[in-house]
Amino acid sequence: MKIKLISIFLPILLITGCASPDYNYQAEYINVSEPPLEAVNTAYIGDVMVRQGRHSEHQAIYLPNLVAVSWAYDLLPGYYLKKGEDENTETYLPSPEADGGGVDKAALADPWKAIMAYKDDKDLCIVTVFNAFACKRGANFERANKEVMTSNSFQQTLIYNGKIGDKINIGYREFSNNLARPAFNNSVEYDMKTSNIIGYKGARIEIIEATNELIKYRVLENFNKAAI
Repeated sequence: MKIKLISIFLPILLITGCASPDYNYQAEYINVSEPPLEAVNTAYIGDVMVRQGRHSEHQAIYLPNLVAVSWAYDLLPGYYLKKGEDENTETYLPSPEADGGGVDKAALADPWKAIMAYKDDKDLCIVTVFNAFACKRGANFERANKEVMTSNSFQQTLIYNGKIGDKINIGYREFSNNLARPAFNNSVEYDMKTSNIIGYKGARIEIIEATNELIKYRVLENFNKAAI
């Protein structure tokens, strides 16, 4: 019985100190229109030729490898989005996107609620629901800015799909809240014998060269603003 009691209380004994996460950070919304008008660009099959939209840009940390914070908590590789900060630390949570990280918790460990990074060094900490914390000194992570699609995000793209004979195939895709909108996706063929200027939803592109491998082009106008 004594051995079992020690095992139950071991997670608490290994997690020392007290920490309170901060939630005072707001991401910045960015309007994107790429590439610049009149510049000559090259895209390969499957590449985006034109992109226009709005997304949020979050400060984040990126873990290239698993970080073992303690025997009780592992931080999985991926992105963690900033949620707040104070004078010395920053609060993060795993990104909800496919490339987001995560926390692997031992069965007997306290539930976690946030990840904390110190500003002046490479310490990463897990903060529990009881505001206790466990830290890994010298953790391997990078600070970054991450594009995130939210409920207020919207994106339009044109994609090069290749060439057959004198015709090129261009795909159109719309994304809202990081989800493709199937009703607004389409593929269109353009006959280069007719004209080397193509257009779709207000976007106008001059085709300089097109092969089964790549396309060289100049964007004359980007998309008209679309209703979300």
